[in-house]
Amino acid sequence: MFSRFVLRIWKPKTQFTSLNSIKGFSFSSINPKPKIRVGVWWDLDNKPPASFPPYDAAVKLRTAASSFGSVKLMMAYANRHAFSYVPLEVREQRKDRKLLNQLENKGLVKPPEPYFCGVCDRRFYANEKLINHFKQIHETENQKRMRQIESSKGHQRVRLVAKYSMKIEKYKRAARNILTPKEGYGLADELKRAGFWVKMVSDKPEAADKALKEHLVEMMDKREVECVVLVSDDSDYAGILWEAKERCLRTVVIGDSNEGALKRVADVAYSWKEVVMGKAKKEVEKVVGKWNDRDVLKKLEWSYDPALEKEKGGSCSVWDYEFDYDYDDDEIENGTEVEIGDGGDWWKIDTEDGVGTSRPCR
Repeated sequence: MFSRFVLRIWKPKTQFTSLNSIKGFSFSSINPKPKIRVGVWWDLDNKPPASFPPYDAAVKLRTAASSFGSVKLMMAYANRHAFSYVPLEVREQRKDRKLLNQLENKGLVKPPEPYFCGVCDRRFYANEKLINHFKQIHETENQKRMRQIESSKGHQRVRLVAKYSMKIEKYKRAARNILTPKEGYGLADELKRAGFWVKMVSDKPEAADKALKEHLVEMMDKREVECVVLVSDDSDYAGILWEAKERCLRTVVIGDSNEGALKRVADVAYSWKEVVMGKAKKEVEKVVGKWNDRDVLKKLEWSYDPALEKEKGGSCSVWDYEFDYDYDDDEIENGTEVEIGDGGDWWKIDTEDGVGTSRPCR
């Protein structure tokens, strides 16, 4: 009996803790508010990343766009000339590198640190020797792998891609730092590496503008994006930005023209320098707050819809109104007809043959 008494004393009590009482827990954290879907459209013909490396510029642009919401789409349009063009800064760097290679081959200049091969980690004290080594061995090996993958089909192709994927990726990383692109300065490859979908258009005038507008309208029709980020200074895009605003989409323009037509139309505008410095990311709370206030005010606006008002209130009845005119009993007994409206809208004036009817005052 004593043991039962002790068990009753030391029996732990079951504690029920509500989820709301837990510090830092809320049901809103389980189902957070969905982010705004953002789409980026880049006109490379009008706004190429001339002053910045392509990959760095694309990453900075993606970071700036992600501060407005969740980036769902990144597109870049250009013709063949934009991808074959080499900026002046890149040409100067290549000339300096070529001169330095000649001095290293003659033994007049020795690099402070040896050059390392990104594939096999071999060391070289001349950049020209590293390039020859990379082309003769690693480039040849990569070409054999690619031919083997292209000639295979079905399950064998999948197996080879899985087998060589690590080696191919390692070769690409090393080739970017060692080899010079055969055409241009690797603009398309660098943008693809940053996550952009690059589309080459024909060499016809305004071909990139037309393709960009068509794709932007298609995305707006499908309601795929809620915020449009346009990288361009071309004033021809002002019409498409107006259409995006009429569809209640947010609009952001990135360009260097301070007084351009696009920046006057868009909700927010930044320059390339501001994007690189991270100004867009710092001001995101202020910009998104303005957008939210605009959405709330738009919901509070009252607009008259005749069809909706009739559905809510029904057709007007004669007895819903008080008439100041007093009819004599004699007029009613004599069968005098009293003209009463048919319950139509009160603001519409009945004008037959262009002449309004009125009742004489007594």
